[in-house]
Amino acid sequence: MLRSIFGEPPRKWEGAPAEAVREIESYIRRLRDKANGIHEDNARFRKYAIWSEGLLRSLDELEQSRYAAFRFGSRVTATIVKELGDAERLDYDRYVYFDKNAYIRIFALLDKLGTLLNDALSLETEKVKPHFSYFTVLRRMRQDGRHRELGEKLGHWKEAYKPPLDRLRKRRNTEVHHMNAELQDDLLQSLEPERDLSRLRLEDLSAQLNDLEDGWDMVVKTLAISFAYLRSNAE
Repeated sequence: MLRSIFGEPPRKWEGAPAEAVREIESYIRRLRDKANGIHEDNARFRKYAIWSEGLLRSLDELEQSRYAAFRFGSRVTATIVKELGDAERLDYDRYVYFDKNAYIRIFALLDKLGTLLNDALSLETEKVKPHFSYFTVLRRMRQDGRHRELGEKLGHWKEAYKPPLDRLRKRRNTEVHHMNAELQDDLLQSLEPERDLSRLRLEDLSAQLNDLEDGWDMVVKTLAISFAYLRSNAE
């Protein structure tokens, strides 16, 4: 959808994202097949199918926001706020919007996945923490000892991407709980003694986009592993 802004054709899933999409769609088909029979768990199968379709849509929305953030961010060459011309300022504002949209969606998607895994695998994480995240579900798997193979694989990618995820989470938390995340750097600079406020620097867009790409990679790998396991568990 957003590629039309740049006069480009719709995206086609390729590579690792295509594998994740295939695993989700395969799980949905499996659930629908099971729900067509006479089974006491039909309502549960339909629920998981709908949740999985929601995750598929969330993946699509995340990818679009990520793509738009990269496109608009690549147009910004200024490093000082005051150096932004009108057109570049508009590109910067659009970058901020889509970048913010993307990193918030990363954690929203992971938490939706955590809800599905918790329910489908009967992990009962809510008994430990009523309002839990995806990362709470991973801890539950590790502590409980069930579904060890899945927990180890997901834990590997959580640790592999820990630094960029921590930075993305910090930006998300700042945006959601404190203030606009893109203004935090302005605030820190303004508190520096003898700071010339007319020379306020822009954030390091390149570093932010690298973190966003790492977050995207982690999500894609996590989804592929999770849904392959869910499908095999539903056989």
